[in-house]
Amino acid sequence: MSSLYYLFFAAVLIGVELLYFRIARSYKILDHPNTRSLHERPTIRGGGIIFYLAALLFYAITLRPSPLFIVSLTLVSVVGFIDDVRNLNIIVRFLVQFIAIALMYFDMDMSATSNFVIILFFIVSVGTLNTFNFMDGINGLTGGYGLVALGSLLYISLHEIHFVEYDFILAIMTALLIFCYFNFRKKAVCFAGDVGSLSIGFIVIFLIVKLITLTGNYTFVFLLSVYGVDSVLTIMHRLIRKENIFKPHKLHFYQVMVNTYGISHVMMSCMYVTIQLLINLILIMSMDLRIGYQYIIGFCLALILGVVYVFFKLRVRDSH
Repeated sequence: MSSLYYLFFAAVLIGVELLYFRIARSYKILDHPNTRSLHERPTIRGGGIIFYLAALLFYAITLRPSPLFIVSLTLVSVVGFIDDVRNLNIIVRFLVQFIAIALMYFDMDMSATSNFVIILFFIVSVGTLNTFNFMDGINGLTGGYGLVALGSLLYISLHEIHFVEYDFILAIMTALLIFCYFNFRKKAVCFAGDVGSLSIGFIVIFLIVKLITLTGNYTFVFLLSVYGVDSVLTIMHRLIRKENIFKPHKLHFYQVMVNTYGISHVMMSCMYVTIQLLINLILIMSMDLRIGYQYIIGFCLALILGVVYVFFKLRVRDSH
C-alpha cells in the first residue's frame, strides 16, 4: 500500500476505535476491578478489536491474506468478543480455537509436514494463543509486545527470508500503535480484552508458523520466549501448589512484581518489551550461524529467563 493508503487506513482505524469506545460505554462493556486485576477503576474492555478490524480492512483493500485465514481469525475474534461481553464456556472457547487453528494449518498446506509435528504445532499454537490472553493484564503489555513480535518478523521478511508481504504486517502494526496510544499509559482508556489478545496472538502465531514451515527452523519460537517462559513456569508453579490452572490467578511474573515491589504497569511492560526485543535482536543476528548454534543460543536465552523467574519468585516467597 502507498503512503496515502496508510494514512487512510490509520484514519479509518482511529475513527472505528473511537466509535467502539462510545458503543462500549453505552452497553457497559467495561472491565471492573476484581481480586485478580491490577487496575483500580472500570475501564473499556475490547479496545483490541482494532487488531481484527485492521486485518479485515486490509483484506477488503488488497484481498490478502487468504479468505480462509480471515475466516479463522474471525472465529477467534468473535469468540473473544463474546467472552468480553459475557463469560463463555471454556470448552466452547477451546473448541473454536482448535477449529480456527486447523483452518489456518489447512490454508498453509502442511501436507509435507509429519503428523507428529502437526500435532505438536497444534498443542503449542493453542497454548501460545491462550498465553497472549493470560498475559494481557497490565497497561501496554499486549500492544508493546505485539509491536516487538511483528517488528521482528517484519525485519526477517524484509532482510533475511521473505515469507510474507510486508504491508500486511505494517497494517497490523498501525493498529497496534493506535491501540498503544489509548492503552500504553498510566491510566489506560481501554484494555485489549479477549478479542484483542486472541486476535493479535493468532496473527503472530500464523506468521511464525508460516516462517517455520518455510524454513524448517524452529528457532523462531524463541521470538516469543518471554511470554513462553513466564507462562510455562507459572503453570508449573500452580501445579506445585495444586491449583486449578484454568482458574484466574495473580502468579504471573509481572503480577507478582507489580504487587510485591510496586512497579508501575508501564515500567513493567517496558521491561518485558525491552527484554524480548534484545532477545529477538540476538536471534536475528545469529541467523547466519549453523542451525544447531541457533538452537543453543535460543535455549540458553530461555534458560536465563527461567533462572531469573525462579530467583525472584523464591525471593518473594522467602520475604513472606
